[in-house]
Amino acid sequence: MQFRGLRSHLRIPFARAAAAGGLLALLSHGPALAAAPPKPASRPVTPISYHRQIWPILQARCQGCHQPASPGGKLVVTSFADLMRGGEHGVAVVANKPDASAVLDYLTGKKTLMPKGGPALPDADIALFRQWIAQGAKDDTPAVKDPIDAKHPPTYLAPPVITALAYSNDGTVLAVSGYREILLHHADGSGLVARLVGDAQKIQSIVYSQDGKLLAAVGGSPARFGEAQFWNTADNTLIKAVPVGFDTLFGAALSSDGKRLSFGGADNSVRVITVPDGKEVMRLDNHSDWVLSTAFSTDGKNVLSTGRDEAVKLTLVEGGSFVDDINTHLTPIRCMAKNPKADQVLVAGDDGIPRLYQIYRTKPRTMNQEDHNLLRAYPKQPGVVSAVAFSRDGAYIATGTESGVVNIYKTDNGGPAESDKPVIGGKPLASLGGAEGAIFAIAFRPDGGQVAVAGLDGIVRLYTLPTGALAKAFVPVPIRPSVRSARK
Repeated sequence: MQFRGLRSHLRIPFARAAAAGGLLALLSHGPALAAAPPKPASRPVTPISYHRQIWPILQARCQGCHQPASPGGKLVVTSFADLMRGGEHGVAVVANKPDASAVLDYLTGKKTLMPKGGPALPDADIALFRQWIAQGAKDDTPAVKDPIDAKHPPTYLAPPVITALAYSNDGTVLAVSGYREILLHHADGSGLVARLVGDAQKIQSIVYSQDGKLLAAVGGSPARFGEAQFWNTADNTLIKAVPVGFDTLFGAALSSDGKRLSFGGADNSVRVITVPDGKEVMRLDNHSDWVLSTAFSTDGKNVLSTGRDEAVKLTLVEGGSFVDDINTHLTPIRCMAKNPKADQVLVAGDDGIPRLYQIYRTKPRTMNQEDHNLLRAYPKQPGVVSAVAFSRDGAYIATGTESGVVNIYKTDNGGPAESDKPVIGGKPLASLGGAEGAIFAIAFRPDGGQVAVAGLDGIVRLYTLPTGALAKAFVPVPIRPSVRSARK
């Protein structure tokens, strides 16, 4: 009875305590009747990778407006260092402090919503930024050793597209563009002299100084950087490589005194820099499309530039004041060459008609936009003209097309223009065939006895003038047999 009463007495409080989760408290002075439930294990924090997760978003959604050539808000996001440097509104990222990081204010729309003019980033992407900043905004970009350098030049399984050729002043060396290098060959094509290896993936233009002591080249790695290179021709060593902008450079020209280099770019700009330190002394942003060619006036006081926007622009080097469009806009222009003996330029492009212009206007511009500076037009070529060149004495021109045809003309072919009607030249002195695909580079040997031609098929062809007979054709790079070919 006493036992029964005790059980009855404890029944109600025990049930209430258990229901309230207080069983252990009720029995704290007696034996435990049940174990406490296990605590859930904490999940490990997954580190957010800048290189794999943050940078791809910046590259895809932000880099278009925030890169070196067009730094919106003076903010550049093409590298970790640039992002952390911030812009005109201050620091963009404050490590460990997402709420103090301006980049999140813009991505979330707390301030002006970015990306500007486009859809907002998905919430998941914004969350990645927030977590990355909260974790310390660390840079985990891997260090990659460049396998290519002067001691380890590029290897080739096939001839590369050739975009530039230039003869040394004494005519003994022919410089040829390759992948990340300039290959120096004996002018007769008998063998390599040297390989000048740099960082730019593509060399778009090569030019020797008039004293022959320096070789300049421009190019770059598309959508990454542009580069101007200066090489000492005495020992074939690099004097300096100058990074310029975020994309490829084109159309290099040296002033007659060799102290300044001009070039255009895929950012629609024209620049003039000092040689060899690379200090920018002029920049023109008046073009509305890629600038593919530049040239200096004979006295070096003006620079000419042209490209896909159809304009041939004349600009003062000192001060960068735009002077004039010397042509009527007729066609996108792919190439331009300066007459070494006169203030004239030869331009050509999509419509296939090479045109010779005088640099300085002698008649006032009118509303009718007459092509007053046009001296003469040459016959329409069989396709888009992708390369032009003058002989060293200015007496001959060469035109190369995307169809692979190269024609040689006398510069004054057909006689001088009368009134406003240019004389159309007659038949070419020589028509050079054999190339498979587009021609991108033409160079006359200084003595005028030979012309070098190259392009899409990766073969350099040397033609004897004035007959146009093929003297030699050679692949300018060493070709390594593929594994498949070796097995055969």
